[in-house]
Formats: sequence, structure tokens, C-alpha cells
Amino acid sequence: MPTGQERATIVRRAVRVAVAASAGFYPLLYGAGLPVMALYALFAPIAVGLLSPVPGSGRQRVSVMLRALPPALVLATLGTLLAVQTWAAVGGMLAVGFVLAFAAVGGPRPAGVAPGLQLFYILACFPPYAPGTLGQRLAGLTLGVLALAACELLLPDPPAASYPERLARALGEAARGAVPGGVPPQKLREAGARLRLASVPPAERPAGAGRTDRALEQGGRAVRRLLDQLATLAETPPAGPDPASAALLDRVSELCATCARFLRAGTGPPVAGALEAAMRDFQAERVRLASGPPGERPPVEVLRRQSQVLALAESARMAEITTDIAVHGHPTEPAVPRRLFWYAELSTPRLWARRVTGNVTFRSVLFQNALRTALGLAAARAVAGSLDLSHGFWVLLAVLTLGRTTAGATWRAVRLAVAGNAAGALVAGALLIGLGPHTDAYAALLAPVMLVAFALGPLLGIAYAQGLFTLVVATAFAQIEPVTWRLSEARMIDVVTGSVIGLLCGLLAWPAGARREVHRAMAELLRVCAELVPVTAQALLTPADGSRTAGPRTLPGVHRLRLAEAAYAQYRTEAPGEDTRTDWHAMLIAANHMLLGAHWLPRFGLRPEAGASAPAAAWAQATAEELVAETDRIAAELTGAPAPVRRWTAPDGPPPTPLSVDLEVWMTSLAHQLTRIDSSLTPPPGPDASPVTPSRRRTAPPG
Repeated sequence: MPTGQERATIVRRAVRVAVAASAGFYPLLYGAGLPVMALYALFAPIAVGLLSPVPGSGRQRVSVMLRALPPALVLATLGTLLAVQTWAAVGGMLAVGFVLAFAAVGGPRPAGVAPGLQLFYILACFPPYAPGTLGQRLAGLTLGVLALAACELLLPDPPAASYPERLARALGEAARGAVPGGVPPQKLREAGARLRLASVPPAERPAGAGRTDRALEQGGRAVRRLLDQLATLAETPPAGPDPASAALLDRVSELCATCARFLRAGTGPPVAGALEAAMRDFQAERVRLASGPPGERPPVEVLRRQSQVLALAESARMAEITTDIAVHGHPTEPAVPRRLFWYAELSTPRLWARRVTGNVTFRSVLFQNALRTALGLAAARAVAGSLDLSHGFWVLLAVLTLGRTTAGATWRAVRLAVAGNAAGALVAGALLIGLGPHTDAYAALLAPVMLVAFALGPLLGIAYAQGLFTLVVATAFAQIEPVTWRLSEARMIDVVTGSVIGLLCGLLAWPAGARREVHRAMAELLRVCAELVPVTAQALLTPADGSRTAGPRTLPGVHRLRLAEAAYAQYRTEAPGEDTRTDWHAMLIAANHMLLGAHWLPRFGLRPEAGASAPAAAWAQATAEELVAETDRIAAELTGAPAPVRRWTAPDGPPPTPLSVDLEVWMTSLAHQLTRIDSSLTPPPGPDASPVTPSRRRTAPPG
């Protein structure tokens, strides 16, 4: 049920679209006597303002509409010229449909305006083939879009907080949370949850491919991780005096406060490299204390807490770098490690090329959706042209507006739409019979009918929206040319035809939507990231003065992470109440845990002075191998592939010494995350089942 704010937004949108459509339609039809121009002036605000959910405030939507106007004119021109032959219109529809649907790789705004652009081609590509009316079509389209833009400025929606502002607020909370007792752990986690993209309005999400958006998105993840780490640290009180950790936490607090001010004002950036220097001093002090006489070494609990503090300082350092890139548009200092900030020195065209080519795969849900949409629209255009359906435009409109990413969701939408259209057709038919050729009556009804339809349709659901839109169509076309009750019949036939085509496409092309893809994408993500665990362990086992292992290759994992996040985002929209047991978010967290540890541990991780002892090295290598095996087993379970039951073979109790405490903390945390993931995949035992299945029992690594 829509909230009060959502209802107000829907009503404002209905008023804007109805006023803009009326402002163009009535003067052009009754004043200038230009029915073609009037039709396009009526249709343009409906296409861009109602059928295209362009996100953002009034000014943001106006910017998107004005930038979309030139492509809209090109598409209307292309549709007008290709209407000469059905096969030409079908070929154009296939290409246009795929390109515009695939524009979703650019973020919510291109994805939002794409349906409206599709409709400008669709409307123009149907008979009659009338290139002589092209000027009127383009003029009407332009007037309609400009009228809607004016209404957006006169009756805007209230602006939402930008993502940089949200990031600044979260950094301020982190600055206070780094002070002991400053912020309760639960409040820190809530502040991090507010940075999740699902909690951010679509227009404010940093979803573009440029450096600024990528930096903001990466910075949001870093700050979320920092807030969670601070909450965890606050829940574990210090085991003893630790002035070094207190000093580093003070530096983290100062840095977070400075970054928050920098994001808001754009001036006063933090001193570049200051936190990293403090981290290196902190690590040098840890090495000095850990290599001292046995009686003077800090307790292992202190060393573990220091490892947590160092990890959260690395999260703060990443927030510092991403803030610098986001504000300046490029890094003012080298972004280290370069593999993690691979985008920082690439040009915008190259970044967009990577975004596009990275999604040109059948494993991308964006590619799947674009291909499904294009094939459905092309098939609908071929059927409408071959059968010479009256007002065949509505066939394609049904495919575009009723198609969903799963066959089941499409069927539910189609059932409601057909029922709504049937009711609307009966009312519209009675209206046309009752009013007959009285154009003035239809003219008086059109504006209020549009206002009611555009307001109540989104509030009451698909059936009401389709039925009320049928009334809008009837009252509009009755003023352009003489019509009878058969207009409602034609619309009903066209909607049913489009619905059948949409259903067939949904059944033949990825009928399960992202359900199967999210399983496959998460499995591949876990497999690729798990390969980093043994490499990282080996880097931490080398002597402090020995040659260091080359940095891990994490770019494949980052690419898999993007695909998995996209599949997960679509899956949550498809099945918000289903599969609540599987902890998909924990899989993303575990992958991030592996990627980030592979970067910062080789640089800052505490290493034994003379290298790990043979028992400690064997423990670390065995645990790393078991973590990889467990990850592979979980990945196999996700994809339904047969996998042997594996058990942890790492010994109980603390690991042998000397061993990097940072490596121990990292692998232990990862083991706990994998245990949580596995428990979410395992169905709860039935009433007759034993409490523990022996073949599934295993012991997690110590710690």
C-alpha cells in the first residue's frame, strides 16, 4: 500500500502529465487544426512522464527529458521512414528495442527514460506511411516534452538527499563512533544500512560508469564496512592497555570528520597519506612489541584487537581515497593499491566501454532483459503488421508495459491487465454509443479522465490502470476521427495479442528471471574470490625481510562481484517475499572480505620476524585449502552440482606460533561467514529428523 508521501508523488505526477498533455492537444487540434501534431503533443507527456519512470527531483527529470529530446526526434524520424515496409519496421524495432533496453547499464536515469524513447519509435513505425507528416510529428513531440518540462519546474517533487550528503552523514557517524562510547553499536550499523543502494532513491544512486560515480559507490561500501567494524570493536572491550590502538582510532576519527566536511564543501581535504603513515607507524610498533622478549610481548587478545583496529583504519583510508576521487573527479595523489582503484586513471569513454563490454554476456541479467525485450517487441511488430491489426501500436505497448523479468510475474500482470481492459472496453463502448459524434463532449471529458486515470491507476494497480487508460484512449481518438464502439474492441484484441506475445517471450527466454542467474553468479563469485585465500596466506607466511609475493589479481573477482550484485538486485525485486532463508547478502560480504583482505594484508599484515614456524605454516596452508574447499562445496550446492561432503581438518585450539595474527583473524572471520552461508542453504530439520546430521557436521577453524 503506498505511503502518504508516495501517494502525494503519484498525484503530483498525474497533474503534471494531464496538464502538459492538455496544453498541447487542445490548441493544436481545435485552434490550429493539426490532428497529427496534436496526437504527438498528447502522447509525448504520457510516454515520458507516465510510462517512463524517470527518477529524481523536478530539475533532475527536466535535465533528463531535455537530453532525451534529440534521441526522441531521431527515433520518431526513423520510425516514420521505416514504416514503409513491415520487415523494415521489424528490423528497426529489434535494434532500437535492444539498444534502449540495454541502456540500463548506464544507471536508473537511462533505464527510466528508455521506455518513453521506445514508444516514440513504436508510434511512428506503424501505418500509415506518411513521411510528409514528419514535420508535424516532430513538432508535436517537441511541444509535448517541453510542456511537461515546464510542468516539472512549476510543480516539482521535493528533492532527496544526494548520495555525497548521505556519505558525509555516515562519515560523521563514523567519526563519533571511533571515540570509545561515542555511538552505540546498533546505531552504527543502522547508519551503514542507510548507505545501501536499495535504501537510496534511484536518482541518487551512484550507478554510472564514470570515475565520480564509481568512487562514490566504492566509498559507500568502504564506509559501510567501517561502521560495521566500529560496531564490532565496540562490542568487544579491550583486554588490556593499548595506547597504540587508541591513537590510531583518534586519527581515524579525525580523518572521517575531515572527509565529511570535504564532501559537503569541496574544500579542506585531509592531508594525503597521513593516515597511511600512521598505519605504518602503528604496524612498526606492533612488530617491535611482538618481537620483544616473551615476557614483554602483548597478550594475543591485544594483538587480535589491534588487527581489528588496523583493518578498520584501512577501510577509512579507502574512504579517504574515494572521497578525493569523487570530489575532484580524479585522484590528486596516486590511489594505492592501483588494482583496487583501477578506474581512477582511466578516461570516461574507456570506463563506459568496460561497463558495456562487461555486460555483453549471457550471464548478465541486463543483457538478458534487453534481448528478451527486443525479441518481444520485434515479434509484436511483425504480428501486428502481418495481421494488419487496427491500432497495432497497442500490441507493442502491451508487450512493453506488461512484460516482466519472470514468466510468472508476466502472467500475473497479463491476467490483471486483460481483466482491466475488458472492464474499460465495456465502459468506453457504452460511452461512445451514448455520446455518439459529439466531439465537444469528448473534449470536456478528456482532461478530467486523464487526471483520474493517471492518479488512480498507479494507486489501485494494473487492472485499474489499464481500464482507465482505455477510457483515455477512447476520449482522445474520438476527437481526432470518427470512431465507434469497435475502437474498444480493437484495443482489447491488441492488448490480448500483445499479452500473448509477451507471455511466450517470457516462457522461452529466461522464464525464471534472475533466480537461476543469482545462484550461478554467486557461485562463480565465491569460486573466483576463494582463489585469493591461499595466495594471501602465502604472502603473510614469508619472513619480514624476505621477498614478498606479487599482489593478487583481483580484477576478475571485482567483475564477478558486479554481475552478482546486478543479479541479486533484480532477484530481490522479483521475489521480495520468497527464499528468505538463503543469505545472499552474506555471500556478497564474504566475497568482499576475501577481495579486501587480499589487498591490505600483504601490505600491512603482521608477519613473524623470522617467518612462520613449520607447524604454523602447515596450519595456515591447511586452513586456507579447507576454506577454498568449503567455498567450492557451497558454490556447487548453489548450482545444484554434485559435491562431496567436506569437513574441516584444522586442529582445535589456537594455531601454532609464530603465525601472523592478522592472517589468523582474517581466516577465522571468513570461516564464520562461510558457516553462516552454509546454514542458510541447509533446510531446517523436520520434526522426525535428528538434531545433527553426522555427514554435515564439521568444526570451524579455531578462533
